Amino acid sequence: MRQYELRTQTGPAGLHMVATEPPVAQSGQVVVRIRAASLNYRDLMIAHGWHGRRVATPRIPLSDGAGEVIAVGPGVARWRVGDRVVANFYQSWISGELRAEKLDAALGGPIDGVLSEQVAFAENALVRVPDFMTFEDAATLPCAALTAWNALVEQGRLRAGDTVVVQGTGGVSMFALQIANLFGARVIATTRSASKALKLRQIGADLVIETATTPDWERAVLSATGGEGADHIVDVGGASTFERSLKAVRVGGRISLIGWLAGSDAQVNPFPVALKGIAVQGVDVGSVEMFESFMRAVTRNRLQPVIDRVFLFGEAPAAYEYLASGKHFGKIVIAV
Repeated sequence: MRQYELRTQTGPAGLHMVATEPPVAQSGQVVVRIRAASLNYRDLMIAHGWHGRRVATPRIPLSDGAGEVIAVGPGVARWRVGDRVVANFYQSWISGELRAEKLDAALGGPIDGVLSEQVAFAENALVRVPDFMTFEDAATLPCAALTAWNALVEQGRLRAGDTVVVQGTGGVSMFALQIANLFGARVIATTRSASKALKLRQIGADLVIETATTPDWERAVLSATGGEGADHIVDVGGASTFERSLKAVRVGGRISLIGWLAGSDAQVNPFPVALKGIAVQGVDVGSVEMFESFMRAVTRNRLQPVIDRVFLFGEAPAAYEYLASGKHFGKIVIAV
């Protein structure tokens, strides 16, 4: 079979396709024929060596993959050959709270990922793919979608009528927009692109703030909420956006810190957190139990992920380059 290895953290140039023996299902494992994988900004960071957690190379990249079971090991009762499944991001986070030891079982680093024709998984680290979904759709869910669900629903206790602010058009922000719509929340989205602003409105954003012309987007949020501020802000920018998020959130509101797309080098005054009683939460994907809960909502509402482009398996380095360009709207998928 074929798989990719990240041999050096030098960006897409560090990716190499190799031929290797297929995995054998051990006790409690299943082997999955991967049909599609998707990219997250985290994967680009790992490829360049920018990620905060050490990732040893060579390493099979990517955390998000879906396919069908082709072999089951001894003792496996949950899955049968032919079942359509998607892998959880943290392979050992089945339920309960996130603990330090579970961080070491993240697909794509520290452990091998899914950019491979076949992968062996523990049987309890997989979730069933709904019948209406394609493998490409399902492959977009494990990292970005589950993170957004954890932020807004599991931790955020999202309610109908809440105002949610999402930043940009990456995977987490797009899924946060869609999840907020499912709950009857109002969505305010920010983007630098006029063309992307139109697309955001088309998929359900109630208000779009174009930051190229309105860089002080927090003022626009306050204006749109009668001076009160948003109930939830999904902050994917990091240090450079967090200060604006503190100003844009309401008293007693919630900010979910998820990424650092705009950098991590800044000084932020934490006083508004105490003064306004803001809940600031770091969100790091989610458990299998959360994933299954999210998948029930996906199935019930037939949620359709927004996919920008599908690359072929041999085009994986080009998919990385496209992600780095920032031109995408939604998820980037690799068909395996």
